[in-house]
Amino acid sequence: MTSVNRLRHTIVAFALLMILGCATSPPEQVDNVCDIFREKSGWYSDAKESRARWGVPISVSMAFMHQESRFIATAKPPRKKIFRVIPGPRPSDSYGYSQAKESTWDWYQRSTGNYGADRDDFGDAIDFIGWYNNVSHKELGISKQDAFRLYLAYHEGHGGYRQQSYRSKDWLIDVARKVDRQAQQYNSQLQGCGEELEPRDWFDWW
Repeated sequence: MTSVNRLRHTIVAFALLMILGCATSPPEQVDNVCDIFREKSGWYSDAKESRARWGVPISVSMAFMHQESRFIATAKPPRKKIFRVIPGPRPSDSYGYSQAKESTWDWYQRSTGNYGADRDDFGDAIDFIGWYNNVSHKELGISKQDAFRLYLAYHEGHGGYRQQSYRSKDWLIDVARKVDRQAQQYNSQLQGCGEELEPRDWFDWW
């Protein structure tokens, strides 16, 4: 291989690594939803599609993702410690942006027909969150704007929510309140940048 071809291959490989890095790296400012959507091209469009399909506000779905993974595509639950030192097994097979379990993800795929969906794909993950919260609304009568109760159902499952298993988990109630505050903050931020994020027709640029 000549030096020119070697350099060409190096440049192509570097460009691919840069593209992959940008596609999977989390946003720099996870507490500002406007900055998230400005940084991540296509995410706002995916979030709008999920809202249109399932009726769950963008602020609620994004607050769930903030809590579950901090927008890390390959997030997994931390391993348990054996004797407080040795890394042990993970508590569940939760994975990806939404921290969906494999069995719940399979349910989502069967229910929606989206068999090609991946847990580490933002568009699929936010659609999953919208879908699950829509099921919670139908099955449990929880308002789609009620991030607090929706999160309790998301964490405990619909059966657990019916049995009020969360009542013995003060830490979970605190987390659900945190998610609710994050959803309110995101909603307030979107009021100020929503128009900016909307795609513009070609003649608007002239």
